[in-house]
Amino acid sequence: MSLFAPIPPPNEPLDKSRPLADRMRPRTLDEFVGQEHLLAPGKSLRLQIERDEPQSIIFWGPPGTGKTTLAKILAGVTKAEFIEFSAVLSGIKEIKQVMAEADKARHYGTRTILFVDEIHRFNKAQQDAFLPYVERGAIRLIGATTENPSFEIISALLSRCRVYVLNPLSEAQIVTLLRRALADQERGLGALGLSAPEEVLAKVAAYASGDARSAYNVLEVAAELAASQSSGGGALTDGIVLDAMQRRVLLYDKSGEEHYNLISALHKSVRNSDADAALYWLGRMLEAGEEPLYLARRLVRMAVEDIGLADPHALSLTVAARDAVDFLGMPEGNLALAEAAVYLALAPKSNALYTAYLAVQSDVEATAAEPVPLHLRNAPTALMKGLGYGKGYQYAHDLDTKVADMQSLPDNLKNRTYYHPTSEGIEKRIRERMEEIRKKREEAKRETRDRT
Repeated sequence: MSLFAPIPPPNEPLDKSRPLADRMRPRTLDEFVGQEHLLAPGKSLRLQIERDEPQSIIFWGPPGTGKTTLAKILAGVTKAEFIEFSAVLSGIKEIKQVMAEADKARHYGTRTILFVDEIHRFNKAQQDAFLPYVERGAIRLIGATTENPSFEIISALLSRCRVYVLNPLSEAQIVTLLRRALADQERGLGALGLSAPEEVLAKVAAYASGDARSAYNVLEVAAELAASQSSGGGALTDGIVLDAMQRRVLLYDKSGEEHYNLISALHKSVRNSDADAALYWLGRMLEAGEEPLYLARRLVRMAVEDIGLADPHALSLTVAARDAVDFLGMPEGNLALAEAAVYLALAPKSNALYTAYLAVQSDVEATAAEPVPLHLRNAPTALMKGLGYGKGYQYAHDLDTKVADMQSLPDNLKNRTYYHPTSEGIEKRIRERMEEIRKKREEAKRETRDRT
């Protein structure tokens, strides 16, 4: 007897107490909405499901895009025993027992499909437990994850699975699903006789951000509100839908891939001098609950990496924004971060300092750490002075040009140039000043040659 019951047959009596999103789950590929790049006639996933091919699968996509639904549809067409459980609720101990049972069943000609929702919640060592069973065909693994498999699934297991990427549903596709739920007498809300203007359903679809489950949840609450306000029938209004929505819960995981996608979008919008986009991505992260001081730190990084000395005030402003967040708290500190983001986006851009330091790092790692030239060393004792410390040092303030003909780099990096200022912002003046210094140094060299 298996630890986990197989998926119930499709003709099992419908439990009306189940959430609308679960009741309206598509039962066949023809009912499925979205993911045409995988499920249109002749596409790879559709063929694999229709042919009941034995290869293991990883479904990767955001919530509410159909990962579990596709696994259940596959369960309806496969000739194998289908076992489902969630990595959130069960541990690797239970999985090992199921796989051992599947291994025994294989000797009697029974195939087993093991569907693991949230498979990324198993750590790397736990995922190793799947390998021998997948490799010898004891189980066909189907995993669902919202996280990038490249980072969350061990490479040995990933190489034995076909990865299918599911996309967020479009607003039009979600409106189609909502219309279907309002009309369905058996599984949906058809018995309530509700009507809904297109613009109201479009508002729910926009709220859902590509997540069908989220849209169904809002619709179900809105339908209950509408039904309670009328004796029969009724319509979904903007006000009812807004009550059902309450506060928008944005798709965001502060430790997952979406976190890095959004901060990347913010950084690249600033780098591209797009103030509107920078404000939007900053707002997306703040409203989803991102740690404000994390964003403050990243804005400081942008100031030194992408602006640098083209506008030295950028660093001061971002540090001040950090202090304002710490002093004011939230939500008042949001505006300080917004001010910094817009300033950075509109500031002149230069990565000259960033690339200069990268070159320095490279030389530090790749070249010999030669001693500091003697003339640059202090000589606080007679012994050190006798050894030549400080000999030949020229005090720049005593010179008319304020620039000495003196080598300041070690011999193996003599004449190395790291910093190449651009023509942007203040760096244009810095470049002119560096050229002026270069000319003064050449003049000092000529004077040294003349004296000798």
